Amino acid sequence: MDNSNFFSVDRLVEFGLGMGMAQQMVGMMNQYMQSMYVPGSIQSMPQPMPHIFYVVIEGQQVGPLNESEVSKLIGQQRINKDTLAWVPGMAAWQPIAQIPAILKIVALTPPPLNV
Repeated sequence: MDNSNFFSVDRLVEFGLGMGMAQQMVGMMNQYMQSMYVPGSIQSMPQPMPHIFYVVIEGQQVGPLNESEVSKLIGQQRINKDTLAWVPGMAAWQPIAQIPAILKIVALTPPPLNV
């Protein structure tokens, strides 16, 4: 068999070895790229910690509450912008109107349906 022919055994083995090396290199590069932190990329952004909230209802501390529970209390009109609340990391209780994390929930909670 002629070695210059593409279909010779030597050329096919060389081609197969080259493809195997290329696949390994691509796999290693993909693994390295996935472990890299690239600012702004969705894959590298850390997942936010779920917020935990405490509120005062009728003089009693209620919590810990997650976002859906706070939304439910807002929908039931049991808490409002003047309700005192606390989020871990805060130095003191403050009205909900001064806590951005809870204001976001207020903005996303639909108003009560008056049928």
